[in-house]
Amino acid sequence: MHIDERNTGDCDELNRRIRGESDAAQRDRYRAALLAIEGHETQTIMTMLARSRGFVQRWAYAYRDGGIEAFAVQPCGGSEAKLEATEQAAFIARFQAGPTDADGGRCTLRGKDAVRILADEYGVQYSLNGAYKLLHRHGLSCLKPRPRHRKNDPQAMTQWLTDAPLLSSVCVRNIPTGVSKSGSRTKRASVNKAR
Repeated sequence: MHIDERNTGDCDELNRRIRGESDAAQRDRYRAALLAIEGHETQTIMTMLARSRGFVQRWAYAYRDGGIEAFAVQPCGGSEAKLEATEQAAFIARFQAGPTDADGGRCTLRGKDAVRILADEYGVQYSLNGAYKLLHRHGLSCLKPRPRHRKNDPQAMTQWLTDAPLLSSVCVRNIPTGVSKSGSRTKRASVNKAR
């Protein structure tokens, strides 16, 4: 494979970019073009870079057709957001506010609830993974301590603990403490000998 240098000094520029590039794939793109300019065969370039024939030819021909500017990294497209930024902010506020009566008496919202809210209230379909990613992009995490029910009453719980008959101090005093009366005559030291 032989490709002519498009502009004088392109080989020096490619060498400079190869030395300064931290991304291995981008560095190999520059090297494929440089090696093709130097006149190496496709198979040799493939071996030197440990890349496929398609990779070598794609980037050598990209240089041939567009010069060094053809190596500019293009932004990845991706799909459009299903919710506008204002709708995302409203959803996050709704999710952080916690469950409402429409959530069926839950004490906390989960990923499946996020999918349901997005579908029912915002009219967009998200997968469970997509809903988790949306929550994560806005700083929410699924790793939370155990939730507390909204009807939880700490005073009633304390009162119950003091009044519970099985937990009262009177019952604890009635439990006999002392040496086991199981009838076993095995000495403590003999257990170690059996091992």
